[in-house]
This record gives sequence, C-alpha cells and structure tokens, in this order.
Amino acid sequence: MLARTRTLVSRMLNRLWLAFFLIAAIAGLAQWLVGGHPEVFAAMVASLFDMAKLSVEVMLLLFGTLVLWLGFLRIAEAAGLVDLLARALGPLFARLMPEVPRGHPAIGLITLNFAANMLGMDNAATPIGLRAMRELQTLNPSKTTASNAQILFLVLHSSSLVLLPVTIFMYRAQQGAHDPTLIFVPILLATCASALTGLLSVAFVQKLKLWNPVVLAYLGGFAVLLAGFIALLASMTPAALAAFSSLLGNLAMMAIILLFLIVGAVRKVPVYECFIDGAKQGFDVAKDVLPYLVAMLCAIGVLRASGALDFALDGVRWLTNAAGWDTRFVDALPTALVKPFSGSAARALLIETMKTNGVDSFPALVAATVQGSTETTFYVIAVYFGAVGIRRIRHTVGCALLADLAGVITSIGVCYWFFG
Repeated sequence: MLARTRTLVSRMLNRLWLAFFLIAAIAGLAQWLVGGHPEVFAAMVASLFDMAKLSVEVMLLLFGTLVLWLGFLRIAEAAGLVDLLARALGPLFARLMPEVPRGHPAIGLITLNFAANMLGMDNAATPIGLRAMRELQTLNPSKTTASNAQILFLVLHSSSLVLLPVTIFMYRAQQGAHDPTLIFVPILLATCASALTGLLSVAFVQKLKLWNPVVLAYLGGFAVLLAGFIALLASMTPAALAAFSSLLGNLAMMAIILLFLIVGAVRKVPVYECFIDGAKQGFDVAKDVLPYLVAMLCAIGVLRASGALDFALDGVRWLTNAAGWDTRFVDALPTALVKPFSGSAARALLIETMKTNGVDSFPALVAATVQGSTETTFYVIAVYFGAVGIRRIRHTVGCALLADLAGVITSIGVCYWFFG
C-alpha cells in the first residue's frame, strides 16, 4: 500500500513538473510569435544552467546545516528531551481523541511525532507519524474511512507547528541575508495561527469538547502566553520588531543547543559520539535532496525566463491594485500556492524569489515566512492515509487547507507588521 501511495505522489509531481515546462514552452512561443521576442529561448536555456549552478551552491550550505543540526538533535533524542516533551503533551491529546483508550500506544507516538516536529526533526517525525497512523488504524471500525482521531492527527501534523525553522534560516544565509533569523518571530506567529486554525476547524466538525478542564488548561495557557507575546510586540516600532525577532531567533537557537548539550552531559550521554551519529544521518538526508532541488529549480527558472510566471503575477497584481491593496506580497504567492502540493517546488520557488527580488526584500520575507509556517498538505495526506489503506478522508482536506490559508494570510499580515 505504501508503494502504491508513493507511486501516486510521484505521478502528481511528474505532472506538476511537466506542466512547468509545457507552460514555459507555450509562453515562450507566444513571446516569439506574438510579442516578437525570439531571444526568450536563449534566456530560457541560460536559466537552466544558472539554476543548476544555484542548486549546487544551495546544497553546499544545506549539507553543513543538516549535518550540524541533526547532530545536535540526536543528542536531544539520547538525552530523553523528545520523550519529555511527548509526555508533557500526552494529556492534551488523550482528551482531544476520546475514542483512543488511555494508555494506547497511539497517544505516545502522536505526542512524540509532534515533539519531533516542533524541534525540526523531520527525519524522525515521519516514521514516528506513520507508526502512529497504523496504531490509530487498529482502532478504526472502518478500515477504508478515516477516523476522527486520524483526521485530527493529520490536520495538526500538516499545519506544521515548528519552533525552529532551521532550513529556512539556512536558505536565507545561503542567499546572503545579513541576519538569517530575522523572520523567526513572524514564522512563529504564522505557524501558531495555522495550527490553531487546524485544531479549531476539526473541533468544530467533530464537536470536540474543548471546554474540558485539561484542554482548557493547555489551550488557555497557550492563549495567554501568545496574547502576552503579541501585546509585547504591539508596543514596539517596526525597527524594534525586526531587531527583537533577530535577537530572539539567535537566542533561541543558542539556548536550545546549550540545553541539548547540558542535559545530555548530565544524563551521561556521550555527546560527541551522538553528534557524529546524527551528523552522518544529516549527510545522508542532504545528498538525497540535490536531484529534487535541481529538477524543481530548473523548471521554475525556465518558467520565469519564459515570462509565464511574471504574466500570471502581473494579473494578480492588477487585481490587487484595483482593490486598493498593496501589491508587494504578490511575488510571494507562487510559494504559497505550490506548497500544499510539492515541498520541493515550494522550496525552489522560495529560493528563486530570493534570487530575483533580493533575500531581504519584502516578497522574499513573506515567501520565507509562508514556507516555514505551512506544510505539503496533499503529500502528507497521500503518504499517511495511503500507508494504512484509507480511501475516504472525509473532512481532512478542507480542515488542512483552511489551516494552510490561515498560515498564508497570517504570514502576509505579520510581515507587513514587522517589515512593512
């Protein structure tokens, strides 16, 4: 079943990738035959080589970043910090999924999955998440229809609540950002909005009892902290907001790394050996990304050089301007529109936006915030449900896309607040 799911996902990506080239070809022909610009084909070919070169440049830093971060995360795993966070979240998920018995292994796996995601451990989160889905399937009375617990788990997983978007920082650093962590707070606010919207939308459809004292304690405490944080931000000027985001991002990174090392040392973890073990995993992960990055960056580069992407964005920009709105966010929309379908395509569009507009330009900041606050929704749904044979997914897509929309809108709004 998992092999069949991967085939379906691959087929979807094949069509998307082919569509980029076909649209670029049509746009190029139109530029030549209608617009009288035969040089467009030279620009398209040049873009292929430019983007192939850029892919390798991006990968150089990606190798180092993944090796470094996965090394530290392996220390966190060995020190029991991920398990500790999982136990802290356990009571909440036990009440949000009333059909799952107390003490069932699915609850532990779900909380462990979210703990890994929050710490940016994608490589660990996926296998844990698939195991959680299989455990939930053992409680599912209909083996081809998604249960309420499975839907809630998948929507929350796809809403992408990540506390440390290290890869986004890496892409900004590679493109020459003066401060890669500048967007830390915008991403944090946007991803919180996405996750909260996903939870509330599923709770509304499933009529979950959010007024349960334990749930209220978790959500109320989170709401108070978030409200206080936003009140603090509201008291700052735009320049102070940007400086605060930079300071908090760098402090958070260093504090978490020191926490991993100190707790690991206290618990007698061989921190150096653990780091090397995790770093080897990072090397394996990074080298597998290069072919996908080359494929998508080259396709999007050709699309941009053909004029097709600019033509579409000009249309959206005209409509936005006619409505009396600021149009600076429009260049970030391709990343937002593609992200639910393909993570590699969204990553390539983000890099292309940074390269075209400037890494610290407003569109690039919005695109980076969107990339860090939303997830590849359809890919996640296909893989997780396909792994257990689910065919009827009920309200999963609607709730997940609503969470994505909240993340995109919040990303745009927060970027105007911080950088506008």
